[in-house]
Amino acid sequence: DVQLVKSGGGSVQTGGSLRLSCVWKGSGYKSYCLGWFRQAPGKEREYISAIEGDRIMRYSDSVKGRFTISKDSAKNTLYLQMTSLGPEDVAMYYCAARPYYGDTPICGETPGFFNSWGQGTQVTVS
Repeated sequence: DVQLVKSGGGSVQTGGSLRLSCVWKGSGYKSYCLGWFRQAPGKEREYISAIEGDRIMRYSDSVKGRFTISKDSAKNTLYLQMTSLGPEDVAMYYCAARPYYGDTPICGETPGFFNSWGQGTQVTVS
């Protein structure tokens, strides 16, 4: 199991930027699937992007070219850099993880694939 602590949410003007951070805490694992999701009121949880081991997976079309996923393994920290934010980006943002004992994880893109979740942070654009 992995514990996740997220920070960096808040309110920004249209066209502004935010960076979300998520610290993962686990032991005894060799690799991780790490992902970002978001959920607006009344909507299903939406895949944003993920990192499969050290490989950056695809971005959803809604954020492609505006959001960047990255990690700092030395700090056990996952990042989501968001730029050109608009009202369509207003949602609760979640980080997620699934640990592996092996070196080469195979990562899914559905919420059900991930078994550890952060508490979520609200992003508001005005």
